[in-house]
Amino acid sequence: MTNVKTLTSGLVATILILTLIFLVASACSGGAGPGSTTTVSRSNDSGSTTGPVLSETALQGEAVFNANCALCHGIYAAGTAQGPTLIDRIYHPGHHADLSFRFAVNQGVRAHHWRFGDMPPVPNVTEQEVEKIICYVRELQLFHGIFEEEEYLSAC
Repeated sequence: MTNVKTLTSGLVATILILTLIFLVASACSGGAGPGSTTTVSRSNDSGSTTGPVLSETALQGEAVFNANCALCHGIYAAGTAQGPTLIDRIYHPGHHADLSFRFAVNQGVRAHHWRFGDMPPVPNVTEQEVEKIICYVRELQLFHGIFEEEEYLSAC
């Protein structure tokens, strides 16, 4: 009987350890939910590309996004364990207009689509920088087919 208890305890401990390893690995992978497998790469020296060629405004927005948003929303807005991807139909301009992004940065937002909790305001981002971030996110969304160019009048 003691051997069965020891075996069971060892099996439970092994399962818990493997589960913990899986959860840590999942968190580090940046997977955040629907649409979170987004990857983008830049043009190479020959001019070919596997990702969007961003406008100058979007490139500036990418730098601001990486400094202020990527910790939670991931590089290329692909999401992390702390925040959702922004490359998802949920953030289609017809569902979350640019004003939604402005509001989220300035006021924060209560969790309503995802399991990440409330988003706090991001106080050190200027209005001009928010516009550049929006341009960056919208160009990524366009590239990934979240909307068609005709559906969104861009100010980028």
